Parts: sequence; structure tokens; C-alpha cells
Amino acid sequence: MDPNDAQLETGENPENNQAENNMASLLEAEGLAIDFPTQGEIRQGVIASMTPGQILVSVGTKSEGVISGKEYELIPTDELANLKLGQEIPVFVVNPEDSNGNLVLSYMRAREEEGWKIVEIMVAKKESFHSSVIGYNKGGLIVPVGGLRGFVPASQISFTRRAGMTGDTPEQRWSRMIGQEIDVCVIEVDRERRRLILSERQASSETRDSLKERVIDELKEGQVCSGRVTSLAEFGVFVNVNGADGLVHLSEISWDRIQHPSELLKVGQEVKVKVISIDREKKRIGLSIRQLLSDPWDQKASEFQVGQLIEGSITRLTKFGAFARLTDDIEGLIHISEISEKRIEHPKEVLKEGDTCTLRIIKIDNDNHRIGLSLRRVDSMAYADMDWESLEGILSPDEGEVTPPTDLEIKAEPAPKKSKVKPAIDSTELEVKDEPAPKKSKVKPVIDPGESEA
Repeated sequence: MDPNDAQLETGENPENNQAENNMASLLEAEGLAIDFPTQGEIRQGVIASMTPGQILVSVGTKSEGVISGKEYELIPTDELANLKLGQEIPVFVVNPEDSNGNLVLSYMRAREEEGWKIVEIMVAKKESFHSSVIGYNKGGLIVPVGGLRGFVPASQISFTRRAGMTGDTPEQRWSRMIGQEIDVCVIEVDRERRRLILSERQASSETRDSLKERVIDELKEGQVCSGRVTSLAEFGVFVNVNGADGLVHLSEISWDRIQHPSELLKVGQEVKVKVISIDREKKRIGLSIRQLLSDPWDQKASEFQVGQLIEGSITRLTKFGAFARLTDDIEGLIHISEISEKRIEHPKEVLKEGDTCTLRIIKIDNDNHRIGLSLRRVDSMAYADMDWESLEGILSPDEGEVTPPTDLEIKAEPAPKKSKVKPAIDSTELEVKDEPAPKKSKVKPVIDPGESEA
């Protein structure tokens, strides 16, 4: 294909191009070359005039470009108010010549392009930048850098600032930080996606270890603090206290038995914790939530006493014993040595799950919330007095007095109650009752015949 034909297909006029090239060459030869603006170029211009909705800017080509329409509306109100006649500003060439022959310019796009250049230099040199917080979203803070809006994720906010966060919603956590001064470093730049990620932590000289050391030095065992849950694990939760994380073990979350911390807690939740241990060598802080709650065991355990007989339902069998449920939420352990007088290898030789049996409480461990039970000591003579006192408390007053049983009777069977009915009468006594003795007669006795003759 002829080159001229190819140029015609692309809409180019060879004669016009040649004329323009000749003109440019002539002007250049005479030293009169004109620097025409090109699309996408950033130039320094001077504000020539300002009217509502439009700004005329001289860009040095003996002509003026215009900032109007959408490009005018993008300028923030506070910046627009500060622009003045004769002020030098950067402008971005949007269109060298529109349908009306105007040079279309943009002030904000020029600011943005300059900003990208600045942050690219900053990320290469790892420089920090002093700014202030202007906004937030659910994940972190918004900070302006070089005319751009950068994002500081929550994980990149300094430990000190995070320690002061309170509330469950982004508004509660971040709103109070608007206007606060902040030093940040640029850690990611992506022009195409218009992505600018900043970090306060990397700009700060304070490291996690140094902060934790300071917090550990300030904390004392037994101290009560407010903290925020930062993460959940199978074995417990981590709570940030004054900028340092401490561990609340699964057993220290609640007095009730739970399988996972998520049953009661969630990330970001504010909690009260008690410092129960501090390991300064390993830099570990042990915390407890349950120790600040009333212990329900105290009330429940007060209903039991050592030596008491109680009904229990067998719930589990293990090699070392059997567990029996005493109430809805209290279980006791029958150690294998307390199941039978005979030696057994496994509780299943005597018991099975679901059995209900009478047991004796032989131990109450309030510190560890444990109750020891015995099956073989139910009939033990060591508790005879207690059993008898318990029996007296059960009997009603109108059932009469009960004579304490002998040791033999206790082993054999409970002592019979003393009946109000009179005991059976001996047979000899019954005969006497049938023939009562004659009353003493008032008649004189018969006189002996001998005495009569006399």
C-alpha cells in the first residue's frame, strides 16, 4: 500500500502534515518555536481571571486555558477560596483544543499527578510524612499525603493510638481521632488502582517489644484494667491492655465450662480483666475475666457437706473412676478406689452410665471446684452419728422419739421406730388378768374345832 494511501485511511493529510512540519521548522530556525501544550502534560500556569464556575489560566503560550465544569467542581471549597489572581498553580492538560477551540485544564488532576510522583519518591526513600487524620472507614484511617488520600489500616496504626480505641463500631473507634496529627510512611503505591497504603507503625520509633516492656514494667499482679479483644484461639483470647497483648486462657474466661472463646467473646469487644501473672523474662502477661465475676460455685457448694449422703446419676465411666451428676450443673467424682470394697480394674465392673445410686460426699475442694464421692463408704460406721442426726432431722415430731440403734442394728437394718402401741403382755400376766385375786374378806376366819370345844 502506498504510504500516502495509508495516511489517508488513518485520517491524516500528508499535505497538511508537511505544511505543519515546514512551519515548525521555519519557526524553530527563526527562534520563534511555540511550545504547544500536549494532552496529559502538567504545566505551571498563572491565574488570569476567576469567575463563578470558571478559572482562566495562562500557560505561557500567549493563550489561556480554562478550568470549568466538572474540573472546577472537583476543587475543594477551602482550596478554591484560597486561590487568587496572579497565583501560580499546576495544571493538567485535559484537551489541547476542544470543539470550541479552548485549551481545557484541570487543577486537581495536576495536584494528583504531582502527588503520585511525591509518594513514589517517598516509598523508594522510606521517608515519613507529617499529616493529620481527615476521615475513616470501617478498616482504618484516611490521611492526606501530597494531595492524595492515603489509607492507614488498623493493623498499621501505632500501638499507643490503638490502645486508646474504644467502642464497637467504626464511628466509636475512629471518629475521635479526626484532626489528630500523625506521622506515616508510604508502604504501597498503585497508580492504576489508585491505591495508596500508609503505615504509622513504621514511621514510629516505638516497636511492639519496646512498648510491651514498658507496659509490663507498669502493670502489677492483681491490677484490674480495661482492654480490647484482639484475637481468638482454641486455648483462649488475646486482650490488648495499654498497648500490649495479654492472654486470657480458656479456663479463665468464665466459671462455666466452654468449648471455645467465641461462645462468649468476639474480636473488638471491650472487657475488664485482672492481671494474674507477669513473666518479665518471656514478656508474657496472664489475664483473667472470670475472677472479676461472682463465683456461682460458692452458693452451690454451700448446699453440701462432707459425710452427707446424696443421690447421684452416673454420667461417665473412666479408667480412674466414675462421674456422678448431683444437681443440674454439679458433678462429683467417685474414684475407682471408692467404688467397691473389692479390688476392680474398671468402674464398669460395678457401675454403668445412667445408674442412680446413693453416694457419700467424702471431699469438697472449693479452690478447684471438685467434689469427691464414695460408694463403698455409704454404710461406713465412721459416719453413723451424722447419719443418725440426719435421720432425726427427717422424722416429724409426731412420729415419736427414736432410740439410737446399736452398731449391729446399723449394719443390718435401720432401727425400728418406737411404737405408741403397748407391747404384748406375757401369758402368765394374761392369766392373772382373767382371774383377778379375791379381795380380802371382812368375815372372820373359821374357828378351829378344837378351839370350839374348849
